Amino acid sequence: MSEVDKELIRQLVDGKISQENARRLIAAPKKDSGRFRSYLEVLQGRVKWSEQILLRLNDHLYVVRTVAGCRTVKCECGHEFGDYRENWKLKALINVRDSLEAFREIYTPEPACPDPQWLQIREFFCPQCAAQLAVEAVPPGYPVVFEVLPDLDRFYREFLGTPLHDEHADWYEDRSTDVTRRWAGAMPLR
Repeated sequence: MSEVDKELIRQLVDGKISQENARRLIAAPKKDSGRFRSYLEVLQGRVKWSEQILLRLNDHLYVVRTVAGCRTVKCECGHEFGDYRENWKLKALINVRDSLEAFREIYTPEPACPDPQWLQIREFFCPQCAAQLAVEAVPPGYPVVFEVLPDLDRFYREFLGTPLHDEHADWYEDRSTDVTRRWAGAMPLR
């Protein structure tokens, strides 16, 4: 991928890409692995920490490989949420909107407000920098949504053609219940 293409990726990441350049990127033939590597290089250049970015999850969160060789969810501020196989939301600060008063703060006019008996809005924030990381609208009592558990080994092996050196079947396994199991173990029995 040429430097011009890397500059287009920078413009895209910054949200400053022109319509013409956006069309050039969209119209480009098959998305190649070099484009993804350039994208990771641009992202890596924007964070203050040195852990290798394996994948971007959203505007603030990344799956990184730590110095110890773990795959961790990390906020751009540096806060680590832990093993990427565990739903990072379970380790975030959470604001739950579940009343008309709370809905009125974000919905106008009032008739647009959802019924709090049918819906709650959960807002997830980084404990370190307070960046809003996600929002979910779910029925009350619904489990916290685990939006994505990427199969990094398969993606790197099959799409990028460069297998990760620590590839293992255990990496693609939802371990979110481990978090809640630890919570239950920490609670005193009555």
